[in-house]
Amino acid sequence: MQVRSAQATHAGDLEIGNTRVACAVLDGGIRVINQSAILSALGRNKRPKGGDTGTILLAANLSAYISSTLKEVLSDPIRYRMPSGVRALGYPASVLPEICEVYLEARRNGVLLKSQEPAAEAAEILVRGLARLGIIALVDEATGYQEVRARRELQKILEAYVTAEFRPWLKTFPDEFFEQIYRLQGWEYKPGTSKRTPYVGKLVNKYVYRHLPNGILEELERINPRQGNGYRRHKHHQHLTANTGNAHLDKQISHVIMLMRISKDRFEFEELFARAFPEPQMRLPLPPE
Repeated sequence: MQVRSAQATHAGDLEIGNTRVACAVLDGGIRVINQSAILSALGRNKRPKGGDTGTILLAANLSAYISSTLKEVLSDPIRYRMPSGVRALGYPASVLPEICEVYLEARRNGVLLKSQEPAAEAAEILVRGLARLGIIALVDEATGYQEVRARRELQKILEAYVTAEFRPWLKTFPDEFFEQIYRLQGWEYKPGTSKRTPYVGKLVNKYVYRHLPNGILEELERINPRQGNGYRRHKHHQHLTANTGNAHLDKQISHVIMLMRISKDRFEFEELFARAFPEPQMRLPLPPE
């Protein structure tokens, strides 16, 4: 059963040789390849003619090489939303090599049209690239190296975002950020004071730090732990790198402020925030009255 109007939790580009193919992971872990990306990778028009958005292999000379299962899958594309909210069409990632094999089998049997030869050449490159990626993944899985690779990738991200040496304190969260939080929560806001209810810290983590790359907040909490008095020695943002970490932080703060400005209460804000940042969020308990 096909997933209809699903939500993509992750999206990116799969590099196969010199070709980049847009892909995504949907709720439930379903891997999909973007329809336009498949057409582009094969040198085809990104928008099928005649209003047909669900079939890639239309030519009659190719039909003999398309299995009934593949025909069914191609005729019923998966509709999903990217993390950005943009709508897209795609197919299960497993069909990409099958589509390539259709062109290659037709070429082996000498039935390709002249106009289809570039697609067959592109399909051959894709198949070779997929084979190389496949054997690497198999070796990584057999040896357990995929865990090491994941740790190395995380380490690269941490090095780009977090520094053990703290930077001098600079005002990073504008007053409006806290003013809007207090407004939405129905709290009294006192301009000019830096004292905040402890619950504000949880909201800052939820709306800002949790939306830096995975692992960043955990690393900040490790190198900047709470002291015996319950307070941290420095502000988390003092341990973010200036060019990468703080740049991303500033951008996230700006997005959150904009969403708070247009929200009439915390419930509307939560809805807008979930739509803007659809990754699963930890639901916090309502603050004490």
